[in-house]
Amino acid sequence: MIPAGWIAVDWGTTHLRAYAMGPGGVCAEETSTDGMATLTRDGYEPALLRLVGAWLAPGRTLPVFACGMVGSRQGWHEAPYRTVPCPPLDAARLIAVPTRDSRIAVRLIPGLKQAQPADVMRGEETQIAGALALMPGFDGVLCLPGTHSKWVQVSAGEVISFQTFMTGELFALLSSQSVLRHGMAAEGWDDAAFAAGLSETLSRPERIGARLFALRAEGLIAGLGAAAAKARLSGLLIGLELAGSRAYWLGQPIAIIGADRLSALYAQALTAQGASPRLLSARDAVIAGLTALRRGAMETPR
Repeated sequence: MIPAGWIAVDWGTTHLRAYAMGPGGVCAEETSTDGMATLTRDGYEPALLRLVGAWLAPGRTLPVFACGMVGSRQGWHEAPYRTVPCPPLDAARLIAVPTRDSRIAVRLIPGLKQAQPADVMRGEETQIAGALALMPGFDGVLCLPGTHSKWVQVSAGEVISFQTFMTGELFALLSSQSVLRHGMAAEGWDDAAFAAGLSETLSRPERIGARLFALRAEGLIAGLGAAAAKARLSGLLIGLELAGSRAYWLGQPIAIIGADRLSALYAQALTAQGASPRLLSARDAVIAGLTALRRGAMETPR
């Protein structure tokens, strides 16, 4: 038996990640591909039990705190958005989910919404809370790169505003479903090509459409290699994102929260613009955020 006192869950569109938590932090962790996209509403509890069943014991109920798309309208149970400006997490606004198995008591974390310009996030609010727990007193901008990258202004422990860019999704669509797919490598990378693409759209973002098709043309008639094409596409799109989010990051303290490889690319791009970003692991931020929430829930009257 794992000596878990509670369970932390990060439940996204494609993956489910669970952590058995004890006094010293993570005791064990498990991952599955039972993400929101693969489940019906009746499938969530069985999917969770398949992953964490070994941590449970008869006659004992473990608290489960879950963030991410599990709380979306298409998820297990909807956890309504909270409106910014506000702290990233609020233990008083957790949504309890009825379960058939008495060994778990599941509570879902609401996402955040912004009225103008309209924007939403789910899951990132927990990483933001974790970042603030790991960097006490931080005031500045958090960048959360991914399928839908977020730029978040935080001050005095609150999310003030944020903006989402579909950079990762655009890269996936263009590299696998557009005409550019014919010249994209599955493996390999070219740092110089990435830097060139980055510079092109940071200086002339209005030419993005032309520069994208140039990848196809140069592959056909100028010998542009597939690895270079992929790296330059990434640079073009991240450069476009940085051009669009300049009001967020220019002259601000910046921390990047994400997967190592993608965070490194964003750090490279920002460093080229004179910034000095700090990097945080998405896993560490999620665990720190859920831990802070658990502590707050224990202190919140019910």
